[in-house]
Amino acid sequence: MADLFANHHEADNVVKAQRIDAVVSGTFKAKGNSFSTEAVDQLDLDFAGIPGDYHAGHMRKSGGREPWYPRGTEMANERQLSILSPAELRVVARALDLPEIKPEWIGANLTIDGIEDLTLLPPRTCLFFEGGVTLRIDGDNAPCRVSGRAIASHFEGRDDVELDFVKAARNRRGLVAWVEKPGTIKPGEKVQARIPEQRLYRV
Repeated sequence: MADLFANHHEADNVVKAQRIDAVVSGTFKAKGNSFSTEAVDQLDLDFAGIPGDYHAGHMRKSGGREPWYPRGTEMANERQLSILSPAELRVVARALDLPEIKPEWIGANLTIDGIEDLTLLPPRTCLFFEGGVTLRIDGDNAPCRVSGRAIASHFEGRDDVELDFVKAARNRRGLVAWVEKPGTIKPGEKVQARIPEQRLYRV
């Protein structure tokens, strides 16, 4: 037992806390009954997310991502905002032999430039925006066929994208987050990611 305890506290298990400066390159909102979004001049956030957005709310219904609940179970909404990296989208587009993938097509609310491998930011990372907003990262947004189908709809004859997107976008689909401190976010605004100290848990 003593050896097991020691293994969980080895120095090489620890990744120190980090801060990364970046910038908001786009703000988007889903105004209808679809998860696809359109560019807006700014995002006005409250504790439920983006008022009027497809994913807004303190609560949401469980789906295929939560197989441990019966589908439609009411649960806390940790997916209030979708955050994407334009650089990662370009990599995915190249992998699928597409000229582009617009963030609006797959429901982005924010695009952020300046953070390498944005999708790999760990849970509990906080994004502090210049205007005063704080978002807390829940985790990565696993790619799905629904998003692949949305992309394929923009390219005639490319039905293969619906399935291939799931593999091509693995670890590049962006993040989901919830509002810790509300306010307004605008394109061009500075943002700092504060990554907590991490320890690899081994059983």
